[in-house]
Amino acid sequence: MYEKILLAVDGSEHSLRATEEVIKMCQASTHPVQLEVINALQEVRNSEIVLQQVKPDDVYRDGELRIQHNEEKLRNANIPYTRTIERGEAGKMIAEKANNGLFDLVVIGTRGLNGFQKLVVGSVSTEVIKRAKCPVLVVK
Repeated sequence: MYEKILLAVDGSEHSLRATEEVIKMCQASTHPVQLEVINALQEVRNSEIVLQQVKPDDVYRDGELRIQHNEEKLRNANIPYTRTIERGEAGKMIAEKANNGLFDLVVIGTRGLNGFQKLVVGSVSTEVIKRAKCPVLVVK
């Protein structure tokens, strides 16, 4: 069915459920699935580095820590994968990765924001749906 899947994770409960769905797909597949796990980190602005003394390397390390549970689930299920942690606007960056990497499917969790919350903070999954050229499975 799907040969190349991009799993977008952030360590949240919703992304853990998305990971579980990908595991089911990989285990049900009759052929090997090329799985890439991606975590999008927001860019650290110079003002944040100065005001909060945040180091760009700390942001990367924090990204690795956040997705440990997702990776643990994949390892426990013996699902091979590659991992990418990138900086940028999450929705846009995930869709670009999907399009440039010619993925068959993007799997992403949703936080279940209400209309007002989506208006204020936006929805990463909505952005991915709008921009990605391949199917997107949104898990809630």
